[in-house]
Amino acid sequence: MTERLYLLGHPVAHSKSPAMYNAAYERIGLPWRYDLADFAAADEARAFLEGEGFLSVNITTPYKPLAFESADATAASAKLAQGANLLVRKSGKLIGFNTDGQGCVAYLERTGLVFAGKRVAVCGTGPTALSIMHACSVAGADVCLLVGRDKERTRGVLESFVERFGLLANATIDLPAAHPHHRSFRTAYERTTFKFGSYATSEKALASVGLVVNATPLGMHAGDSAPFDTAILRPGQTVFDAVYGHGETALLRGAREAGCTVLDGSGMLVGQAVATVNILCDLAEAEQPLADDELFALMAEAAAFDL
Repeated sequence: MTERLYLLGHPVAHSKSPAMYNAAYERIGLPWRYDLADFAAADEARAFLEGEGFLSVNITTPYKPLAFESADATAASAKLAQGANLLVRKSGKLIGFNTDGQGCVAYLERTGLVFAGKRVAVCGTGPTALSIMHACSVAGADVCLLVGRDKERTRGVLESFVERFGLLANATIDLPAAHPHHRSFRTAYERTTFKFGSYATSEKALASVGLVVNATPLGMHAGDSAPFDTAILRPGQTVFDAVYGHGETALLRGAREAGCTVLDGSGMLVGQAVATVNILCDLAEAEQPLADDELFALMAEAAAFDL
């Protein structure tokens, strides 16, 4: 049976997702077709999600909070982020997930970055930033700093995130870590120090962390500025920008000039896509014979990413 799968967002015409997912499902041998669903108005996006014409939907800016609200049930990853980037239909119900953080960490680890004991700064206060905060803590980061434009707003976002994390961590039996070098959900909550700040008040922290992640929309359009003054960056830091496909962003250009290791969001896109394929095939009870490395290479090639 041919199933319909989509990427929902606005704008999405530039997306590499259809090429990646269609290549993956063709290799796996599933008669599934992946297309774009571009809606400028939230009402149109909501009506689309309320329809029944799809097996799953990936969600990008600006509809992750809307997808979270539309889900009948949500995984911890989506609850923590307060946004879903994946909805899967199972027994007539929509289940929401957020694979952004998982994809980001998996890609960064693939490049050789080790999170154990690392201090990480994440720029942004939306679902993508919170998903990455969670994944970094699970991967072993000692300190996760959330940085936004307004210090008090960022404080509120972080405090709510930590409260949700604690409630979820102690709500059920703690399962073992998914990877040998990672922490369990509860251990991640207990051992990570979560901090907050604004770009104006966190310059010293941004200059001292091992990893800086941009999870804001800045960089999606040509001419966008960096979230902060890149002159504070130092050689030896890794700077990752979740944005991809628009050339080198102002953040990565400034970070490269400062002597940092710079990475754009193409690898994260493929990383979260690998997680998506595995989740969807599991819920659809479809055999998925490819190892993660093979799936990553296949989807990266389909997207014409040199990773």
